Amino acid sequence: MVHFGPRTPEYATILADSAVKRGAIAAEQAQERVALVAERQAALVRTPPPLVVVVLDESCIRRPIGEPAVMDAQLARLVEFAELPNTMVHVAPFEMGTRRPFDLPLYILTMADRSLMSYAESAQRGHFERDNRFVLPVLTAYHQLQAEAPSQTESVAMINQLRKGTP
Repeated sequence: MVHFGPRTPEYATILADSAVKRGAIAAEQAQERVALVAERQAALVRTPPPLVVVVLDESCIRRPIGEPAVMDAQLARLVEFAELPNTMVHVAPFEMGTRRPFDLPLYILTMADRSLMSYAESAQRGHFERDNRFVLPVLTAYHQLQAEAPSQTESVAMINQLRKGTP
């Protein structure tokens, strides 16, 4: 659901390289994607750091990407990210079913002037929205998702269980 959150360089590279192998993007685009991930990671640690609330679909932590060591490093990065004072991480479990309002990546940004913007991705393109008539319903649905998802403590426990090899 969210692609802004913490990604290790190896994880990002494997995702981009797999898109090249499928013929979905060119090698240059893959390099751009990996560079963009690195830029986003740098934004997470700027001063002052942004408040980042991430709700990941359970498939994001269960679908193996690369070798086991790559996936374990990615899961460890998620746990480290959750420990930061400016972040919150939730995992939306499969059991949420239809209570999960989003099927594709979505970003909601609160700007310095407190205005809201949203960015939604599809398989073909992204859509950037500034009009509150359209952003506020998305924000409401996101808050409903947060309320339904397990707490950060429960979500981190789920991630750690996966790291230990238990479902």
